[in-house]
Amino acid sequence: MINIDGAYGEGGGQILRSAMTLAALTVSPITVEKIRQGRKKPGLQPQHLTGVRAVAQICQGKLKGDELFSDTLTLEPGEILPGSYEFDVAKATPSAGSVGMILQQLLPILIYGKENSYITIKGGTDVAWAPPIEFIQRVFLPSLSKMGVSVNLEIQEWGFFPIGGGSIKATLSSLTAPLKPLQITERGDLKTLNGWAAAANLPQSVLDREIKQAQKMLEEIKLGGLAKLESQITPSKSTGNIFFLCAEYENCWAGFSVLGELGKPAEKVVAETMEQFQQFHQGTYAMEKHLADQLLVYLALAQGRSEITVQEVTPHLKTNIWVIEQLLPVKFEIKENSISVEGIGKAS
Repeated sequence: MINIDGAYGEGGGQILRSAMTLAALTVSPITVEKIRQGRKKPGLQPQHLTGVRAVAQICQGKLKGDELFSDTLTLEPGEILPGSYEFDVAKATPSAGSVGMILQQLLPILIYGKENSYITIKGGTDVAWAPPIEFIQRVFLPSLSKMGVSVNLEIQEWGFFPIGGGSIKATLSSLTAPLKPLQITERGDLKTLNGWAAAANLPQSVLDREIKQAQKMLEEIKLGGLAKLESQITPSKSTGNIFFLCAEYENCWAGFSVLGELGKPAEKVVAETMEQFQQFHQGTYAMEKHLADQLLVYLALAQGRSEITVQEVTPHLKTNIWVIEQLLPVKFEIKENSISVEGIGKAS
């Protein structure tokens, strides 16, 4: 039995997600204690509970401690079972828990199944402290495609805090060869900027103002000619707004976003997003900090040596590396803003 300290490092939910995913992949019994001790509301929240139950179902495992607010969880995994699955965060309790984070937890497991899998996940698509579904679709999955991962993602309905009610469908292709390593130390030139303003149950004028502000700010920094901006009133049971900007460079993608809030002007939503982009664009490193964090598990599983440079080596990233090293025979090297690892070359 492998014991993982959930209070290690920044003590967040990523410890639990990475630990459960890798336990299922390596068929290693595991106990995670002090779950999310670094958070204001420690223990399992609806999103985390949905995720760990989904992992157990997919790997035909046995769970102990899978209750709301539990701070200790044990998984005894079995064989990965590909197929069709549906998971709903609201089954735990009404919630806008992130469907993107649940997808990211299940994806590394299901691609190692013997057949393709099809999953529907219901909950929040665009919520605080989680990658928006636009990031998953336009940045994360294209990045994984460089490693040989094929996922078709369809957004059926958007879900914003606090109601949620969003829904995504994903087709996950089974790997036919080991994951390819990534060698991305330079981002290359900026090729395109795609801005997307979306809102549910709000007037079109909100989106029009965001698009206008984005065009103005991009022209001020002489990038207006690379920009393609669009807006959409999205189907949803909830009310919300997001502005998302995807920067495509020669060698990688980066995504930036801000959620609208009651009382926050549309122009400020765009300005804050643009500030994130400019901080990244003015630097020299290849990957935005959140994307690098989300790719670590795949780098460790790939066949061969991967090396990336990252905007910032965050405490969250270091904690995720620590978890991976507890469950896989790998050793990451961090030199300033460069991260490298010799992957294990796990076969499907």
